Amino acid sequence: MKPLWGIVFYDVHSLVNEKVRIFDTTLRDGEQTPGVSLTTDEKIQIARQLDKLGVNVIEAGFPVSSKGEFDSVRQIARSGLQAQVCGLSRIVKKDAQACLDADVDLVHVFSPTSDIQIAHTIKMSHDEIVEGAMRTVELVKDNGRTCLFSAMDATRTSPEFLHRIFKAVEEVHCDIINIPDTVGVAVPSSFYRLVKDICDDVHMVVDVHCHNDFGLAVANSLAAVEAGAREVQVCVNGLGERAGNANLAEVVMGLHSIYNAKTSIKTEYLVETARMVERLTKVKIPITAPIVGENAFSHESGIHSHGIIENSKTFEPGIMTPEMVGHK
Repeated sequence: MKPLWGIVFYDVHSLVNEKVRIFDTTLRDGEQTPGVSLTTDEKIQIARQLDKLGVNVIEAGFPVSSKGEFDSVRQIARSGLQAQVCGLSRIVKKDAQACLDADVDLVHVFSPTSDIQIAHTIKMSHDEIVEGAMRTVELVKDNGRTCLFSAMDATRTSPEFLHRIFKAVEEVHCDIINIPDTVGVAVPSSFYRLVKDICDDVHMVVDVHCHNDFGLAVANSLAAVEAGAREVQVCVNGLGERAGNANLAEVVMGLHSIYNAKTSIKTEYLVETARMVERLTKVKIPITAPIVGENAFSHESGIHSHGIIENSKTFEPGIMTPEMVGHK
């Protein structure tokens, strides 16, 4: 890979011009942030901003969970957005039907697959889970929608069962499979191996969903792309359950500026989007937040400041500028 600004300091798999899809789940997993509750109007505002930003998929919610949720998902789906609008479904017919009735473009079907999740949540056999997943995917595909299947808690699932269920949904023409690090226990090296193993075994788009319990969500997401994943699930400002999800701005700029990969994101709207979500969710952006934080491109040290005055590349990445991400 040709160095982007004259110095080779990283050793990455070449992703030059590789296209990576961005799946935003701010309105679904992001709204599960403790203390966050959005009105339908606020969700529509965020959906329109995400569409302006250029995300490929907007996960609008879980339609079967309540009438209010169903109505907000349907309103977003009918808003004329360029992005695919997605609804969440368990391996239950009524869930998938609610997504279809809400007019979403893409149905995100999921089931727990790790032994601990199966034992304490759905209490089904492996055979029953596989059969339920296949039936639900078939229903979605029979209705002409795109289908994504997630193996919840994939990083704590036996490799044999993970391969089995992914091959099963591939048989019924699932479009995308998701490998979630549901409780944030993966590290980049092992997650790379897991994702590569799956990518080598299936012929579907591979997507990942990484939680940030140990601060590794972005690193794991980028490792997954190195391994062959071509869709990444993210949240604006890293919102989400517990410690949150992979941060949209950090994943996107990592892909663009370090890996030289391509996404559909208009990066000049990253700060604008982050601040809108901050205002509507009332979850503050730390001033030290990468990319969108107030201090992301600020310098205090005399040595740093002198270097920046002489040449901005001395203490700024050089492959990412404030203007690229929308700082005024």
